Amino acid sequence: MRIPAFRYYLFDVDGTLLDSAPDITAAVAELLARHGRPEALPEQEIRRRIGLHLRATFRDVFPDYGEAEMQRLIEDYREIYRARNHGATRVFPGVRETLASLAAKKATATTKATETTAKVLEQFGLRDYFDHVQGSDGLPYKPEPDVLLRAMEALGARPEETLMVGDSPVDVEAARRAGVRICAVRYGYGAAQLAGGDPDYWVEDLRELLG
Repeated sequence: MRIPAFRYYLFDVDGTLLDSAPDITAAVAELLARHGRPEALPEQEIRRRIGLHLRATFRDVFPDYGEAEMQRLIEDYREIYRARNHGATRVFPGVRETLASLAAKKATATTKATETTAKVLEQFGLRDYFDHVQGSDGLPYKPEPDVLLRAMEALGARPEETLMVGDSPVDVEAARRAGVRICAVRYGYGAAQLAGGDPDYWVEDLRELLG
């Protein structure tokens, strides 16, 4: 199915624009080892959870942790992840060309913090393609629609003119709740879980958005 052009595009980051799983899985594995639970999450399970908030992932492994301990766990993870400096992360094929050629306003809609998102986009030469960078700072996380709605507000976008592009079930659900169309990427980390998610469109390569 040919994907029509939209005036506004919202993009997930991990698993959609960036193949960041090697850095994320390594950081989670190091964290689990530091806290004495190295076998708690196999790499494939960590990949499956990319896009969820860290709290949701760590709560399953550390159900005995209180709020203060959970917050320290998250801060430890972020320190480990930052120290990796995205050394094993790569831009997915077709992403740069698509962002450069897409004649529309674009924003991110990601679980990452806005500052972190801006920095990683800058590092990989993608920041200038976006009219707005939106992370989940203080907002409910996907599948709640808040980060999408905040990005749309910044762009001046109406739901019927907007396409969300993501790779996970939470992206699909957040798009539905925001009233926007959703395009799922088959190369992403959550593609296997999306079989019954019924996105409006699928792409094998992001360049298919260009028609």
